[in-house]
Amino acid sequence: TTTTTTTTTSQTFFFPFNSTTMIARTARLATNWVQKLGPRASSSVIGGSSSVTTTTTASTSHHHHHHHHPLRPTRRHLNVASLPSDLIGNTPLLDLDKILKQHGIDNGSKLYGKLESLSPCSSVKDRIGRSMIEQAEKDGLITPGETVLVEPTSGNTGIALAFIARERGYRCILTMPETMSIERRMMLLALGCEVVLTPKETAVPGALAKAHEIVDSLDGKGYMLQQFENPANPKVHRETTGPEIWNDTDGQLDILVSGVGTGGSVSGIAQYIKGKAEFDCPPLQPNLHVVAVEPMEQMLITEAMGGEKQGPQGPHKIQGMGAGLVPKNLDLTMIDQVVPVHSDWASSMCHDLWMIGLPVGVSAGAIVAASCQVLQQDENAGKMAVCIIPSFGERYFTHPMFADIKSQAEGLTKQPLPEPFDNTDYGFATPRG
Repeated sequence: TTTTTTTTTSQTFFFPFNSTTMIARTARLATNWVQKLGPRASSSVIGGSSSVTTTTTASTSHHHHHHHHPLRPTRRHLNVASLPSDLIGNTPLLDLDKILKQHGIDNGSKLYGKLESLSPCSSVKDRIGRSMIEQAEKDGLITPGETVLVEPTSGNTGIALAFIARERGYRCILTMPETMSIERRMMLLALGCEVVLTPKETAVPGALAKAHEIVDSLDGKGYMLQQFENPANPKVHRETTGPEIWNDTDGQLDILVSGVGTGGSVSGIAQYIKGKAEFDCPPLQPNLHVVAVEPMEQMLITEAMGGEKQGPQGPHKIQGMGAGLVPKNLDLTMIDQVVPVHSDWASSMCHDLWMIGLPVGVSAGAIVAASCQVLQQDENAGKMAVCIIPSFGERYFTHPMFADIKSQAEGLTKQPLPEPFDNTDYGFATPRG
């Protein structure tokens, strides 16, 4: 006999707590209870918009089970997400020991990468795209089908906003400097987003001014989420990224290494782990050593922390960090150390990560390079560090670091085939090539 009953968490009698946020944990509980209750219970747990269905099949035969407890059911799970945005978060940690060894670090320290590169639209920004839109909806500031989302962003935040806007029915207009790569523009256009280019000479301030002009022209229908100052940005990292890292390391991490773009990741994760009364975060590990990474060519965070700039300052090639400002969303009280990384070192380490089979963006190269510098220090022998891997690598093929690969790819030529093929049919001079 197969019995399936469907209940919602608010009415379920056998769950010790009601939670819509901890879907995975609730599903685990359901499974445990189904095991205990045997054929009497089976459940579908609905939390948020994801659902997990558990079906219990009780054997009707009365033969002796030598290998199975007679009441233990066979279980089948449908683990299905309803929306692309339901796939955001719960990214895995990956041991980067091979990178440490390649760089001569063998002092018992551990480095784990938090693979935000595996998000549905391939970057950590998916988290804030969703949280900023959901918070604005909750606050009654935006309405699907009516509001036009406008944002100056050349980066992954634009892609995240375009993806969530498409999923939920918002018109989306993004402004960005004309220097942005063609694949980035294509990604946004393919998601049904409108793209407005601004003069390269004016960089981000130009894109921002244009975004304000567009909002003003939309008669109150336009809304700008402003990732650099929107509190829903660090909030999602306090509520998701931080707890994920804490749980997956069993609370044993000593060091956190993160890039600074908007400051959201490093601030939110650190607030959750170090504790911040203002946000009702108890101190879990107040001695966590928090490292912020920025381009050596643009050392504004170092300066804000009272440090000295090193070497020539100017443009850099680490997309996604060093935005040319100290963001409002960066909580400087959480930062213990700022490590500057030159664009060339970032590209080199990015290449090393690809060569262990991990395609990541240039910012991941910068963050892992900084992590290696930190773990090299004698006082960090035996310590556990977690570093953020912000984005997947395939989005960066027009970055200068891939120039050689690109010319190599373009320079490949076809090769002749073995017998019985006649290669003169394929443009070769002789049958054998």
